[in-house]
Amino acid sequence: MNPLPTPASATTPVPIPVPVPAPAPAFAPVHVDIAQSGPVLHVRLNPSVQDDTLSAAVLDELTAVLDGLHERPDIRILVLSSLGDDFSLGADRQEYQDALTTDPTGAALRRIADKAHRLCQGLENTHAITIARLHGKVVGAGLALAAYCDLRAGADSCRFRMPEVGVGLAPTWGGAMGRLISEAGAARIRELMLTCDVFDADTAQRIGLLHKVAPLDRLDDTVAAWTRPLARRSPEALVLTKRMLTGYAKATRTADIALLDAHLLTAQLTAPRTPM
Repeated sequence: MNPLPTPASATTPVPIPVPVPAPAPAFAPVHVDIAQSGPVLHVRLNPSVQDDTLSAAVLDELTAVLDGLHERPDIRILVLSSLGDDFSLGADRQEYQDALTTDPTGAALRRIADKAHRLCQGLENTHAITIARLHGKVVGAGLALAAYCDLRAGADSCRFRMPEVGVGLAPTWGGAMGRLISEAGAARIRELMLTCDVFDADTAQRIGLLHKVAPLDRLDDTVAAWTRPLARRSPEALVLTKRMLTGYAKATRTADIALLDAHLLTAQLTAPRTPM
């Protein structure tokens, strides 16, 4: 009597799964450096240490980082800093001129300005607590960007300036005028915008643009004094509190015209120059 046929599964070797390389990340930043430490995401501007301006490419990458946080509830704190000599020297004005040369209608420039607005709204509305670590010069758009962070610490050697009026522009970047007034008060922001005066870290702290000031070699310790306890807090409590604070702060900006800022900037730069 022939034996029963042996099932194929008993004689055919079971294939061993071959490890497959993980797919390359969809977002590979070039203009910002990203590192994670537990629930803290460190985002550093100017990784090449060559350009401290906020170009459209930088805005795109920062916005992509913030968009990615929607799927990252494990990230509870974002620290924004720079690897350059300065935190930021502001918007890339040459990029503005190039955009106008390429498209005299101003549409290309308006798209750049809209990117700044979307970035600032992303900072204000993300679930993560955002911390600006400031050093060197913090100028124009750089100050506007920092103002949208929840907490701001600066080196005692920081120097701040809002130079837009001095170079013939209205301060429209990112729709930040309302945020700056909400954070520091209309009277002080009015003076600093109109005069374009340079001011130091102590002044920035006194008017509310900085929460803490420290020597540069202690600045990381100052930031860590925030991140350590924040990492232990209830994520739900942090998110709800941040959104309540944002809501109440926006209540003082009921006449917010930030959405018009891109149009105002474009209209100003494309208008014919009238001799004085």
